[in-house]
Amino acid sequence: MPGPAYPPLTAPGGKMVDTMEFKPLRVCVMTISDTRTDETDTSGHLLADRVKEAGHELADKAIVPDEVNAIRAIMRKWIADPTIDAVVSTGGTGLTGRDVTPEAVRPLFDKEIEGFNTVWHLVSFQSVGTSTLQSRACAGVANATFIFCLPGSNGAVKDGWDKLIRWQLDSRHMPCNMVELMPRLLEN
Repeated sequence: MPGPAYPPLTAPGGKMVDTMEFKPLRVCVMTISDTRTDETDTSGHLLADRVKEAGHELADKAIVPDEVNAIRAIMRKWIADPTIDAVVSTGGTGLTGRDVTPEAVRPLFDKEIEGFNTVWHLVSFQSVGTSTLQSRACAGVANATFIFCLPGSNGAVKDGWDKLIRWQLDSRHMPCNMVELMPRLLEN
């Protein structure tokens, strides 16, 4: 299968091998917010659209309040489902008292993807300058499911998906990508 053409096949820091097979993944999207509804969830809809436009299947979508137990309940359900390959959340990564996404999600990780935070801040700095310091974006792996937690703004979703996550979830991205690791994530 040749794979989607959105955005153009140019990957930052790598190259696309368009002769390789594209492997669509099943991806869930979680919006973490006390105030957003389906009608006002612009970042969640933007992320879901990007997932589908990249050729992946949107397996599920949820809006969850900024509450540790509520976030963990949905995350645990998706992590336990062997057909879910990745989860991308938007919201709750800031510094206010109600921003609890990292506290809710990090304990679920089998392994944290520490480099994600570093690369996220490099990309984010290009868009928002030093305001990137206010983000506690994080990523990890739990039960062979990749989890990426982005801030809640539309700009953060665009930067996170378009410049980072999309490429690592594309089996054609070289020199390496996370898709090629999937068969080995549960190794002992």
